[in-house]
Amino acid sequence: MTVATLGARDVRKLRDFYAGLGWPLLVDSEEFVAFGTQGALLALFALRELEADACAKASAPETGFRGFTLAINVESRERVDSTVAAIRSRGGRITKEPVDATLFDGRSAYFADPEDNYWEIVYFGGGGEAGEAIRRIGKE
Repeated sequence: MTVATLGARDVRKLRDFYAGLGWPLLVDSEEFVAFGTQGALLALFALRELEADACAKASAPETGFRGFTLAINVESRERVDSTVAAIRSRGGRITKEPVDATLFDGRSAYFADPEDNYWEIVYFGGGGEAGEAIRRIGKE
């Protein structure tokens, strides 16, 4: 995957949220915004424009969990905590405080952005199938 696109009800508000986290802004227009991440783009596309482009009508709820998450992989346990602090200071809603993981060697937390898109912040400490897969992807 090279691009994750979120249909945004308010492109400017989401742009300001992610820009406030220090994410590099690569494209900035009224209806479409893109940020660089490690190995992929995060795109924000006005929901009505994304619906038209995909020849679809959004059926997701206006608020609340939509049944998927995106992930930010960070380089240390401490970085999970500092990322949560930055997100909280920008108005993100922390839905799971940082905890040491039980399914892998690492640490994770979850937050929801201003439009209730859910993200996991995760550090994989080594070993395990998921951690190895993420490391391989980062090197491709």
